[in-house]
Amino acid sequence: MTLRALRVLREADLIACEDTRRTRALLTHFGISTPTTSYFERNKRRQGPRLLGLLREGRTLALVTDAGTPGISDPGSELVRDARAAGIPVVPVPGPSAVTAALSVAGVPASPFVFEGFLPTRPGRRRRRLRVLCEARMPVVLYESPHRIAVTLEAIREVFGEVELLVARELTKRFEEVLTGPPAAHLARLAGAGARGEFTLVIPAGPAAP
Repeated sequence: MTLRALRVLREADLIACEDTRRTRALLTHFGISTPTTSYFERNKRRQGPRLLGLLREGRTLALVTDAGTPGISDPGSELVRDARAAGIPVVPVPGPSAVTAALSVAGVPASPFVFEGFLPTRPGRRRRRLRVLCEARMPVVLYESPHRIAVTLEAIREVFGEVELLVARELTKRFEEVLTGPPAAHLARLAGAGARGEFTLVIPAGPAAP
């Protein structure tokens, strides 16, 4: 948490949260009493116009998500787009980012790289997308949930082979864990310990075409 972020949260008239309960715990920890309201994937069409109305009235709104940056595989891009279209200034308040945090410890050349976010959930589409990413021959950053991490590692092994990849869990949080190894090693570890928390994966660039 940066000093700037704390100031913004204190000075805002309202904080829009992906989950008000989780954000309230954070605000309470820092002694911040700013009111909150929910804004997430399933209510954004209803809440978006209401929040824009408050902004048009001159209110200051802060947008936060549970564990990441708004608009980066998290809700927020539509609200930002609509606010800009209405002539309302939008100011980024940078904070922890799993993308750059994972790349910084992956030990791979990252200029350029591909940020894919979450892969498709259907097996066939997942494999096809991984093949495209492999052919791009750039490092790839993925997000994955604990429920799908095993099938994603299996798909990576199928497409990329036993490549040395970084698997990070709960980056920048209390139970942070960063490990490197081939997919088989990660799968064996997860089978013994179970999968908990949110995962960030960095896959090295796919092999050059023969």
